[in-house]
Amino acid sequence: MAHAQGKYADFESLRERAVALRRAGLSRRQIRDRLHVDNNDILNRLLEGEPPPEWTKRPNAKDDLRDRARELRLQGWTYDQIQVELGCSKSSISLWVRDLPRPERRRSYEEAAAIARRGWEAKLRIRDEERQQTKQLALQEIGQLTNRELFLVGVGLYWAEGSKSKPYRRQERVIFVNSDPNMISLYLAWLNLLGVEPERLRFAVHIHETADVAAAEEFWATHVGVEREVLLKTTLKKHNPSTNRKNTDETYHGCLRVDVRGAADLYRRIEGWWYGIVGAVTAADLANRT
Repeated sequence: MAHAQGKYADFESLRERAVALRRAGLSRRQIRDRLHVDNNDILNRLLEGEPPPEWTKRPNAKDDLRDRARELRLQGWTYDQIQVELGCSKSSISLWVRDLPRPERRRSYEEAAAIARRGWEAKLRIRDEERQQTKQLALQEIGQLTNRELFLVGVGLYWAEGSKSKPYRRQERVIFVNSDPNMISLYLAWLNLLGVEPERLRFAVHIHETADVAAAEEFWATHVGVEREVLLKTTLKKHNPSTNRKNTDETYHGCLRVDVRGAADLYRRIEGWWYGIVGAVTAADLANRT
């Protein structure tokens, strides 16, 4: 410490030289080497208050946004207003303008809340656009399905959502229940691929008793291409007043149950296919596959 104090004893003279070099456009490293100042704390004190030359500043993609944010802040804009105008986060705005004076409040609480709400709505729109773009790109990755791909997808779909025989209740029946029309369509396409005749299929609606039962029956009959009269008796679910159901609007159609008559042999084959898939996935050579 004594050596350092001796080396930089004439601090004011050294500072004058450092400031002159800084104003001449030298970088910190150049000044350090020119003056032989190897202590960063001392160098900081020598250059205190002196901005770096423009050529030493790294370009930043957000420089224009920052400059615009500072300009708007000086005009009296709030963080919420700047966020709506520039579409950037409040944390970035705060970092860019924190050295500027805070503008006087010119709006009521309701006006400020409305601005904040518009900012949030803008952010939600951006998120939704990103969400839709991701879905669209993923959709394009699928392309056309081969029969084998549909076959494997159908086996997995049935084993996840279809009825299964239990050791304590041996019922080898092929029954599939789902509320998603697209899942029903995929399942029917799979049954068709397996050669299951349409006349072996039976359909029944499962729905809450407080819903529009007739409309649901018409919806599902139309979806699978049968007359409403051929549907089996609809199963009504008792409504529990203590539960707060969300599926109460006109898009709620309940579930459709699809039964395949005389399907014990088909069920056994499905189970065999499923465990064939499991065995293939867990085979010892899995790591060597391409």
